[in-house]
This record gives sequence, C-alpha cells and structure tokens, in this order.
Amino acid sequence: MASQLPLPLPATSALGRADFIVAPGNAQAVAFIDSYPAWPAPAAALYGPPGSGKSHLLHVWSEAAGAVRIAAANLDMAFVATLEPGRAVAIDDVETRTDDAPLFALFQRMGPVLLTGHEPPKAWPATFPDLVSRFASLLAFPLWAPDDALLAALTRKLFTDRQLAVPDTVVMRIVNAIERSPAAIRDFVARADARALAKKSPVSAALVAELLAETEAS
Repeated sequence: MASQLPLPLPATSALGRADFIVAPGNAQAVAFIDSYPAWPAPAAALYGPPGSGKSHLLHVWSEAAGAVRIAAANLDMAFVATLEPGRAVAIDDVETRTDDAPLFALFQRMGPVLLTGHEPPKAWPATFPDLVSRFASLLAFPLWAPDDALLAALTRKLFTDRQLAVPDTVVMRIVNAIERSPAAIRDFVARADARALAKKSPVSAALVAELLAETEAS
C-alpha cells in the first residue's frame, strides 16, 4: 500500500481581544486600545518587533472602531478620497509607506487613526516637516518586553492556533533554547508542526530536541 503524504492544515491565528496575551510589557497598550472611544487624542501608534502583537491589537481596535484597515505600503490618495468623514483608519507597518502625502491627509481629516511600526514614531522617517512634528507628538505605546512567562504564553498560543496540545515542559524547553524573539518562536513552532505532521507524531520532547540539534548544527 502506498504511503499517504500528510497534508498540512493552514494555521489560523485567533485575533479576538480575548486571544491577546496581556503581560507587563504590553499592558499599557492593551489598556489604551480597550479605552476606545475615550481616547485623549484622535491618533496613536503601537510599535515593537515583528510578532509582538501590533497587528493583533490593530485588528482588535479595527473591529471595535469599525475602522478601515490598510497596509501602509498600499496607502495612496485614492484610498483617502474614498473615506467618508470621521471614518476610523488602521494603518499597519507605517514605515513601509512610499508616499507621505496620503498619511498627512489622513491626519488632516482628524478622524481616529491607529498606526503600527517597528520603531517609536519619533524615529519614523518623513519628508514633510509637519509630518515629522505629527510623529513626534503621537501617543505611542511599546509592545514586547520578553520574559519567560510571555514567551511561554506565546508559544502555547501558536501551538493552540495549529490545534496542537504540547506539554508545558516541552514549551519551556523551546523557550529556554531558542532566540528570545516572537519571530523565532513562530518559526520554530511552524517547523515543529511540520515535523510532527511528517512523522505522524505529537510535538514531544524528543521531537523538539531533534529540531534544536538541527538548529545548532546549522
């Protein structure tokens, strides 16, 4: 009988508010998102490294505010022209934009705007002097202060998103062995999922040790 090839199922991230992992390093940002619409200013920013939860919180706010969400790389004046007055806008990865004019026009509208980026807004490059001033005055909230508890919670969530039950001892082995970054954890969980699927086995301590040895060898 011919062996069957395992078919990977797509991992779907749970993006609801209840699915967001709150920790000391992001609690201020979460509290601010939860306070909408009682914001002290119409525009704000979230910043942090890839995988730190910026896009997740942007999604949560977009749902609460009925916001139009757009990647900054796709932002143009045609998009701005389609917006009805007062419509909330969520802009992901603001540092990837190619034109300052649409973003400046959005600030001029004075509707609610939430932006995300890797660096603090005061470090975002801009060609418009007025936009530099806007960035400098933005309410800005950092995300991600890596500690074992948050790294472990993120690892568990990523495995749960893939419908995998992994013992806490295995989760902590991963947390203590790999690079302490959200991106590294996401990559390792994906590799573990693929290996477990290929072997038709659970994500066990032995499987994780095998992957870690391969990582060290490379």
